[in-house]
Amino acid sequence: MRRHEHVLVLYNEPVLPVGHPDSLSEHEVLDNVVAVQEVLTAAGFTVSQLGISHDPAPLVAGLTAPRPDVVVNLFEGTADRNITEAYVAGVLEWLRIPFTGCPFRTIFLAQNKHLTKHLFHGEGLPTAPFFVANDSNVEACPLRFPVIVKPAQQDSSLGVEQASVVTDLASLKRRIAHCIEDFGAPALVEEFIFGRELTVALVETPELRMLPITEAVFPENVPGYWPILSYDAKWSEGSSEYETTDYHFHAELTPALAEKLELISRKAFRLLGARDYARLDYRVRGDELFLLELNPNPDFAPDRGLSNNLWAAGSSHAEFTVQIVENALARGQDNTTPRYQLHEAS
Repeated sequence: MRRHEHVLVLYNEPVLPVGHPDSLSEHEVLDNVVAVQEVLTAAGFTVSQLGISHDPAPLVAGLTAPRPDVVVNLFEGTADRNITEAYVAGVLEWLRIPFTGCPFRTIFLAQNKHLTKHLFHGEGLPTAPFFVANDSNVEACPLRFPVIVKPAQQDSSLGVEQASVVTDLASLKRRIAHCIEDFGAPALVEEFIFGRELTVALVETPELRMLPITEAVFPENVPGYWPILSYDAKWSEGSSEYETTDYHFHAELTPALAEKLELISRKAFRLLGARDYARLDYRVRGDELFLLELNPNPDFAPDRGLSNNLWAAGSSHAEFTVQIVENALARGQDNTTPRYQLHEAS
């Protein structure tokens, strides 16, 4: 049956030159733009696209003439100014246009990893011990070495590499300085947790549910290698880290551990006001869980992370795409209210 709704697929136009070391992750969204348009056209929607970058004027013009019924928000922020991801969600809320994915406040909080970790800590959710550095003038490290240094306001593992893990104060100072020089202050310094790396995806289809848990499997007994999901491990095909990092989309877990992961993940999802879909990253040491971060609107392009989780759950990219559009249409113009409140009965 032909539908009457007009769906606008909104995405970020690449701004980095070809060959830039961070351009691979930036271009990933383009694959999903094509896939989403094909799925929604086949489902009977009228579909158009809008790619934007540095100039906000085309965004406002494209959202008002003609005004879409719903926006599929694939905008991940420009690679040189990722805070624009939150700004775009804010504009959609301001214009009261229904859109898929997380609202402004969730994206803004999640983009500031140090703020979310304070929230996790305040709510009693287990997270790796950490501190925040605004410069490299660190007189002593309050954490046990080794520690890992990350840009506090980046995603897609930008700025995370083997050299991010350090084992002494001099190396820590150098890494903080490097991180701030490349990505700006602050730098997030966490205790490095030796253990399993697990990813939990939550989706609303339309009720909130946890998809099968993914485990990143790292090579063992490699001298000088730290088991981390670095930028190269995620994006740089042909690199040793990319080629030797594997993923199990049905992680082997005890029922007790799986239940604990779901409980903590649901609480974090509600705490940050997430909506439609989100991914949470964990380290597990023995029976201890450490929630590292929540990623709002994670990539769900075919054959990427979230779509693989959907496949493991017996669902598909196409079904999920239609579902989140239906979710947004059901919410209507009230774009700022998540379906769940933090202190609802679990």
